[in-house]
Amino acid sequence: MISSGYGGGTADMEYMTLTGYSISNFSPTLPVPYTQLVGKLKVNPSIVDSFRHAVAIHPYIGTFYNRISVYQKFGFDKFFYLESRNKIRHQHRIDNSPYLSDQTAYQNVVDQLQSYRRGQFINLVTMQNHFPYSDNYYHHLKRYRAMRVSPDTNANEVDEFSTEIHYTNNAVKQFIKQIDGINRPITVVFYGDHLPGIYGNDMAKDGLKLHETEYFIYSNKYAREHGARNFKQSTAVVSPNDFIAMVAKQTNSKVTWYQALLTDVFEKLPAMAKDVQDKGDVNATKAVARTDFVNEHGQLVKERNLTKRQKQLLQDYRLVQYDVTAGKKYTLKYFK
Repeated sequence: MISSGYGGGTADMEYMTLTGYSISNFSPTLPVPYTQLVGKLKVNPSIVDSFRHAVAIHPYIGTFYNRISVYQKFGFDKFFYLESRNKIRHQHRIDNSPYLSDQTAYQNVVDQLQSYRRGQFINLVTMQNHFPYSDNYYHHLKRYRAMRVSPDTNANEVDEFSTEIHYTNNAVKQFIKQIDGINRPITVVFYGDHLPGIYGNDMAKDGLKLHETEYFIYSNKYAREHGARNFKQSTAVVSPNDFIAMVAKQTNSKVTWYQALLTDVFEKLPAMAKDVQDKGDVNATKAVARTDFVNEHGQLVKERNLTKRQKQLLQDYRLVQYDVTAGKKYTLKYFK
């Protein structure tokens, strides 16, 4: 997945995933829609609208990025976070880490799946692998030593992050086993929001690599037995705004006109992100953010080199996003 952030920007990837909009279409003076945009709009169409029930889970405080208000605006029925009325259960920390583990996060998802047995959407934001990476929280750091790091990169920080990834792998494996044992169709979108800002590489040279994260979309055993199908075409390089279309395609779901547009964007346009070779700082002197396009081979493609049909599709996509977030809202009546 091509992230529009490096070392930060979690809420931006979350916004793209929930709405299907690309952050690169906004002005650089609007770097965080969660805090600058969502609260100002009366209507915020999102994937939540496709479900009768939706919950958000974040095993940390709920005020970061204005999530309590944002999730209400998006139409979530419940938000589970620390100190909320809807409690985070199974609170487990690894060694000396101050953050609740991925094991905790996934078990709260399983609890929700078991307590509400009809169709629902669950948005989980984990916390285990959050910075800092220099406090030696874990007892087994020596098991995951970096063999070699780039100049100006602290090997100890890479070791700590690698250790956290090890624990994530174990938690994901157990989570997949649990949902495979549930006799209802469940599809999971797993993605890294961004890499930690611990690498000393030159952004102009290695910026694209530093904006790559892992992702997968998994349908459990029951879903596969009842029509869900994995597909490989155009999946090597994607962006967060593609996930709505990808899930609909994998599960053979009925789509709205907007989701059909997102499917065209996913299938016919390269992945898109914001300024992958910049450091990510807001530059108020720029009127428009640069959209970087990345093809299936992981190569940057300039917008001017898109075909005529691709340019028209991109313009349609941008017009819908503009209309809903800043324009006259002509399309809102068609979203329901």
